Amino acid sequence: MKVLVTGNAGFIGFHVAQRLIERGDDVVGFDCVNDYYDPALKEARLARLDDMSGRQGGRYRFIRADLTDRAAVDGCFSDHGFDRVIHLAAQPGVRYSLENPYSYVASNLVGFANVLEASRQAKAGHLTYASTSSVYGANTRMPYSEHDPVDHPLQLYAATKRANELMAHSYSHLFSLPTTGLRFFTVYGPWVRPDMALARFTRNIIEGRPIQVFNNGNHTRDFTYVDDIVEGVIRASDKPAAPNPDWDAAKPDPATSNAPFRIYNIGNSSPVRLGDYIAAIEDAVGRKAIKEMLPLQPGDVADTFADVGDLAADLGYRPQVSVQEGVRRFVGWYREFYGA
Repeated sequence: MKVLVTGNAGFIGFHVAQRLIERGDDVVGFDCVNDYYDPALKEARLARLDDMSGRQGGRYRFIRADLTDRAAVDGCFSDHGFDRVIHLAAQPGVRYSLENPYSYVASNLVGFANVLEASRQAKAGHLTYASTSSVYGANTRMPYSEHDPVDHPLQLYAATKRANELMAHSYSHLFSLPTTGLRFFTVYGPWVRPDMALARFTRNIIEGRPIQVFNNGNHTRDFTYVDDIVEGVIRASDKPAAPNPDWDAAKPDPATSNAPFRIYNIGNSSPVRLGDYIAAIEDAVGRKAIKEMLPLQPGDVADTFADVGDLAADLGYRPQVSVQEGVRRFVGWYREFYGA
C-alpha cells in the first residue's frame, strides 16, 4: 500500500514509518521539523529513514512542509494516491500548552482540518489519527474506557485532541470517510522526545544531577513501549473503521457510530507508579537518582489506566514489553546515541 505518515520526524511517526518501510509499503512522510525540541534529533530520525529507503529500493519519500499550509497538504494528496493516511503530527506536551496555546490551535486544529479535507477530496481509504489519554481529564473511573464520556479536559492540549475526535466523526458521518482515533497512553522507548520524563530522568541520573519528581512519585501511568504502540497503530490502519450496526442514537456509544468511525485506547493496560518507573531507570543506568520531590503540576492527572479490551478483541492487540525491559532498551539506545 501507499501510506502517508504525517509527523514522521517525530517520535512515534518515525517508528511507524520505519515499520511500514520494513514490511514493504510505499511511505510518504510529511513533517515541518519545527524547533519545539532539538531539531537535530528529528534530522537523525529522518536520516535513518533515508538510509532504510536506500537499502530497500526507495520505498520512502519525505515532504518538508507544515500541515497548516493548505496548498502543501493538498499538493501532497494530489501527487500521491494514498491507500491509508496515518496522522501523527501534532503539537504535543501537556505543560507547554499552558505557555503557548496558539501553537496547539494551529497544529492540532487547523492542521487536522487540512488533513481531513484532503483525505475526503482524495478519497483516502482510511484515516487513522493520534488522540491521547489526556482526553479523559477529570474522569476518575478506572480503567479508562472509550465508551465513557470525555467532556471535561484539563488542558488545552487535551481539548484540541478531543476536538479532533469530534471533527473526524463529522467527516465520517457526512462523507463516509473511515476514521479511527487512537488514544495513546504515555509512550516511551528509543528515540523518545528529550522533553519527556524518561529522557530527562536518564540524562540527569547519568550526569549526577537532580530529577524533579512530581506528586512525590505517587501517581501512576500506563507506560507503553513504542513497539507495542506501533503494532497497534498499523493494525488499526490496516482495518478501516466501519459503522456499528448496533449503534443506538437514544443511547449513543462515544467510541462507535452508525458512520465508519472508531475510537480505541492503546496502552499497556498495566499502570506503574512513577517511583517504580524511576527505580527501573536507576537499575538500567546503574546509579541512584537525586530526587527533588514536588507536588502534582497544574493540568496533570493522578493516574491513567487503559482498558484495551476492544483493541484486543477487534485487532488482536497484545502489548509485549514490560517497563523494566523497555527502560533497559531505552537506556542502551541513549548511551549509544548520545555517547553517554
